Amino acid sequence: MVAVFMSCDKKTTDKTAKATDTDMLLQKIDTALLQATKQYEFLAEQVKPGQYPKTYHKDKDTLEISDSGWWCSGFYPGTMLYLMEENQSEKLGAETKAFLTDLQREQFNTTTHDLGFMMFCSYGNAERIQPNESYETVLMNSAKSLASRYNDTVKAIRSWDSAPWNKAGEDDLVVIIDNMMNLELLFWATEHSKDSTYYNIAMNHANTTMNNHFRPDYSSYHEVIYDEHTGKAKAHLTNQGAADASAWARGQAWGLYGYTVMYRATKDEAYLKMATHIADFILQHPNMPADKVPYWDFNAPNIPNALRDSSAAAVMASALLELSTYTEGAQKDEYLASATTMLETLLSPEYFATLGENGGFILKHGVGNMPNYTEIDTPLTYGDYYLVEALLRYKKLNTTK
Repeated sequence: MVAVFMSCDKKTTDKTAKATDTDMLLQKIDTALLQATKQYEFLAEQVKPGQYPKTYHKDKDTLEISDSGWWCSGFYPGTMLYLMEENQSEKLGAETKAFLTDLQREQFNTTTHDLGFMMFCSYGNAERIQPNESYETVLMNSAKSLASRYNDTVKAIRSWDSAPWNKAGEDDLVVIIDNMMNLELLFWATEHSKDSTYYNIAMNHANTTMNNHFRPDYSSYHEVIYDEHTGKAKAHLTNQGAADASAWARGQAWGLYGYTVMYRATKDEAYLKMATHIADFILQHPNMPADKVPYWDFNAPNIPNALRDSSAAAVMASALLELSTYTEGAQKDEYLASATTMLETLLSPEYFATLGENGGFILKHGVGNMPNYTEIDTPLTYGDYYLVEALLRYKKLNTTK
């Protein structure tokens, strides 16, 4: 009987401690979101509509910007929309409106597969928060532009129009793992228009990627080159990873997030299994650090001295929080615990910028493209976006019971 009482006491103590830890993290998140709002108000003072923050060069104290055609253009307005949901800001409201107006020209851009990043992270959030016909029109046109890149022989959406660094020829179709992130726009388009064409394209692309992009251990290649006339996979390569056979960290994050979205949209158990397999590869990898911010590549040559990629951790945390809602038991607990550790680390001074530093960006220590040595150990606009999304998801999971 005594042992039973002791066991109950221990369970009660553990439950109380867990609740206290959650409350403390929620308080930390509230503070972080308020600081992030102020940080983006500061960032807004550094740019004008049409000048999309891309990264910051600390050594030169200069902000690098892009035009609306850059694949990251949707993240700046998208992050502001997330922050305004949490903390109203007149300055961010005006900034978001101006940038959405500028960005709308990209709805007709058929030269890129990144319209999900560009238009759904921006206009998709705007439409979700305040549905209106003008936003819906932009999103539908964007989905049509994205769908125009679909090849029904390969059954995949063309990522890059060319990849000369990989000697891709005229009859080749290049698909990168990142493209899984653009399918959410197509699901929205089917839901809105009731036209299943977009839904079927998304399913076919996800299936082709599942069959050809992943190794037996569920790590993914960065890119696959197909013969667009036969649909056959010809080569498995990388552009941003350490090697063709390595596991580029953000690529694993894109796959994890993408197949989690696929399950949300279709409720097909095959996608849930895929998402959990990818999650397990990431979390159980011997090179995953204890603080759960991965090295830029799980097979980087100079681990443990390799650079970490905070942007990959932000994407992983957001995906794991959603994936935890579709799983149960020990698996659910592991995903929640790992996402929590990621957020705790990313909110530490090592990664979370103080007000006015980091060029106005929120998150430090991202790695864009190590092999080409661009955006190395620097803030990244998508790192900010997925961090804020993850913080909001954590709050929602722990405040709505």
